[in-house]
Amino acid sequence: MLSFWEKKHFLNFDLIVIGGGIVGLSTAIQYKKRFPVKNVLVLERGLFPSGASTKNAGFACFGSLTEILDDLNHHTEEEVLSLVKKRYSGLCSIRKEFGDDALGYQASGGFELITQNEIHDLYQLNTINELLYPLFGNPVFEEIKDISTFGFSKKVLKVIRNRFEGELDSGSFIQSLWNRCQELNVKILTGAEVTNLDIDNSELTVSNEGNDITFRSEKIAVCTNAFTKRLISHLDIVPGRGLVVVTKKLPETIPWTGSFHYDKGYVYFRNVDNRILLGGGRNMDFLGEQSTDLIVNHKIRDYLKNIYSEIIMPGSSPEFEMEWTGIMAFGNSKTPIVKMVNNHVGMAVRLGGMGVAIGWKTAGELVEKLSKV
Repeated sequence: MLSFWEKKHFLNFDLIVIGGGIVGLSTAIQYKKRFPVKNVLVLERGLFPSGASTKNAGFACFGSLTEILDDLNHHTEEEVLSLVKKRYSGLCSIRKEFGDDALGYQASGGFELITQNEIHDLYQLNTINELLYPLFGNPVFEEIKDISTFGFSKKVLKVIRNRFEGELDSGSFIQSLWNRCQELNVKILTGAEVTNLDIDNSELTVSNEGNDITFRSEKIAVCTNAFTKRLISHLDIVPGRGLVVVTKKLPETIPWTGSFHYDKGYVYFRNVDNRILLGGGRNMDFLGEQSTDLIVNHKIRDYLKNIYSEIIMPGSSPEFEMEWTGIMAFGNSKTPIVKMVNNHVGMAVRLGGMGVAIGWKTAGELVEKLSKV
């Protein structure tokens, strides 16, 4: 049951963005900056972003050495270069837009642990540096000569450093987006799950307290990533759940900082306030993690626990204080889906687990398309 005032002021907009994560908020901001007089609304199904925008590990990364080598097995050099360029330029763009302090950004570098399984990849380190040189103007990857100070297991034979990567505070990133939305008078409604999207009539339905509320908009932007197929079917989108755990604060000082990759980037960890944040392991159960259910896969939890005890802090048993899951979106291609469905509805989805790096730029691509029709 709606009031006269609610029907008059709150149901009709120039742009409605479905999804209040990194891409959705970035789309709203960039559209509003281009069209200041337009009335823009963001609808988010959760109290906080439902996917991975506030649930990721805070890696400001664009791909480890072995991950890039693995990409080259499935994509052309041109495609891989394009992916790396988009990710790195995306990181640079959010730093320029919001500032390092606001993002909690630290230029601490990226690191990859090399075991016997990956040792052969080191023979291609110089080749990859040559491939990436046109983008960075300097070698990206280098081998650290003395790795004893890290305290890792003897199974770790080498550590590769990427000096162009860093880490940020994912909550601060979202807070920066919220602040910018407020400055631009972009409206945000949370707890507003869109249950139906009428593409032809540019309408959508939100269920609230047993009532269906219809919103109308000149343009609609779908930015719901792994949840998009609930609204628009027949897309090459597969959900990918990711587990993150955080230990209690350790009594001894952790002797390293930075963003650490392991097992071709499927496992990642970092030092957060002298706690170890550890996540990933999706490759241990790809099928089981193709889910949008926010529950913990205990097979993967045990796997991460073993990595902590056997690789990161050998001989130590972790005491996890927090654990959570986030939902990413993948497909046959690592390139996001950014397209117009018709003259009124567009989408920017399937970020491939790289929302922090490419979310802002991907939103910009969608705004370009929305602006031309």
